[in-house]
Amino acid sequence: MTAAETWAAALADWALPAEILAAAPRSPYVHDPAMFAADTTMDRDGTSARRALQALGGGGSVLDIGVGGGRASLVLVPPATHLTGVDTDPAMLESFAGSAAGRGVSVRTVLGRWPDVAAVVRPEDVLVCHNVLYNVPDIGAFAGALTGHARRRVVVEIPAVHPQTRLAGAWLHFHGLRRPSRPTADDAVAVLRELGVDVTVEVGLRPPMAAGADEPARQLVFTRRRLCLPADRDPEIAAYLAEHRAERPTEVVTLSWAGAAG
Repeated sequence: MTAAETWAAALADWALPAEILAAAPRSPYVHDPAMFAADTTMDRDGTSARRALQALGGGGSVLDIGVGGGRASLVLVPPATHLTGVDTDPAMLESFAGSAAGRGVSVRTVLGRWPDVAAVVRPEDVLVCHNVLYNVPDIGAFAGALTGHARRRVVVEIPAVHPQTRLAGAWLHFHGLRRPSRPTADDAVAVLRELGVDVTVEVGLRPPMAAGADEPARQLVFTRRRLCLPADRDPEIAAYLAEHRAERPTEVVTLSWAGAAG
């Protein structure tokens, strides 16, 4: 198998059984915008931010794919003077635009999935994309569109291991379901290099979460939704979390390469 085929097959193994999804009170793929809000916890000293800031130099524009609340791009203001955010969630785009309003930076939001909406998104100087690759079966098409929309540099951040690995024990406890352990960031790097991308790879510690994202009550709701469980299981979920703290991956990997936009 090629690296791209290995990645796609490993990612497909994460698909949830149809019966679990059908019984879920809410989609497990819905996110709380407050957990991704741009606030004072954003860190300009993280590896991904530093690489993007270096590429911006004295100023420029940023395209943020999977923008969420804008933590990957708003941390670059200044010197960034214009931001474009792409996301599939209108609530995330609203949060991003609201956070940008008082920062003296112009913004544009684009609702849709990358690279489906790439044709209506103009290139910018620097492109950032955090915590998205594990949702991308076809890295080739995705990364090609990233490269073609960055004039200077593409900066992608991905956890070293799949972020849902942290709930593997909970899936086994509540559903008797064993979860996979791949793909990993190493698999993503293999795909990019197979495609001929001259990617620079740097490993660092995960950046901080938004204020309050780690609060027990919010983590309870997050875990319940991810596990496709109803609210009446909250006491059992809380007891499980108290006994088995689900730690987030501590390492993230910054992947960066030259853009090709004219």
